[in-house]
Amino acid sequence: MQRYLIQRLLSLCAVLFGITLLVFLFLHYLPGGPAQAILGERASPEQVAALQVQLGLDQPLPQQYLALLRRLARFDFGRSIISGVPVRQEIFARWPATFELAAAALLIALLLGIPAGILAAVRQHRWLDKLTLGASLLGVSMPVYWLGLLLKYLFSVNLGWLPPSGRLGIGIGHSLTGFYLLDAIVQLDGEMLLSALVHLLLPALTLSSIPLAIVARITRSAMLGTLSQDFMRTARAKGVPEAGVVLTHGLKNALLPVMTIVGLQFGTLLGGAILTETIFAWPGLGLWIYEGILDRDYPIVLGGVIFVAVTYTVINLLVDLSYAFLDPRIQYK
Repeated sequence: MQRYLIQRLLSLCAVLFGITLLVFLFLHYLPGGPAQAILGERASPEQVAALQVQLGLDQPLPQQYLALLRRLARFDFGRSIISGVPVRQEIFARWPATFELAAAALLIALLLGIPAGILAAVRQHRWLDKLTLGASLLGVSMPVYWLGLLLKYLFSVNLGWLPPSGRLGIGIGHSLTGFYLLDAIVQLDGEMLLSALVHLLLPALTLSSIPLAIVARITRSAMLGTLSQDFMRTARAKGVPEAGVVLTHGLKNALLPVMTIVGLQFGTLLGGAILTETIFAWPGLGLWIYEGILDRDYPIVLGGVIFVAVTYTVINLLVDLSYAFLDPRIQYK
């Protein structure tokens, strides 16, 4: 186990090195720059050049990249070029919003996707199975931005049932940790809890569409493979009720591929929430990184991407370690 952990941590360092190098090169070869973004389109070339010298952007790229690595080694992400606020402070302020949104989307995907996959496998080739397969294909194929705009227009603009943007109503509640649902429960504030839930519903439904479809398909496939095993027939022969056979024996053995997908999808949700957060003005990391890209604010983009990459890798490591609890036959070498 210890050797396995060391190998995974070393691979994490290699992944982070590759990510920082790619993001650094992409940002510096994009047209325009932070000096132009700060001064505006009417700035003269002399003013832009002077500001680049002040920001240290006139130095050779290898020198700038080595300076970046030295700062990262000290866990220093620098300051935003545009606002001057430390990037680390912005990350701590915004990651609860993205984490809460991703967790809600994944919870919706699991609560709907796993039962749908089980029912589709048990009712294979019947109308319920065909309905699940058709709905999952629609969920995977539908663009997230299109679904988000459609839900927003229908439930916010047309019907007026749900708020179109933001995380909380004006003047409602007091945040302690940045996780509004958790804060509302801890403070026993029903008004804050209701406001946080109605603001969260549309973004979470939008973000959960793809993982929901994938979880349903993977669960169906894994359950079909498990239902035909000998131990399932043995359980039925012993007189175990069909629901107990499916849920106790079948689902437990079908959870390994589902857990793998859950880990990958949660990391993807954290990094891929940019469109959803932009559509619903959700103040999370995705919207923040998107604005950083538009402003060519290198520290923001690098800090945000590195944070998401580390979170993604750690989550997948935890998922890998959980395999041994689901199947004791698995050993780490």
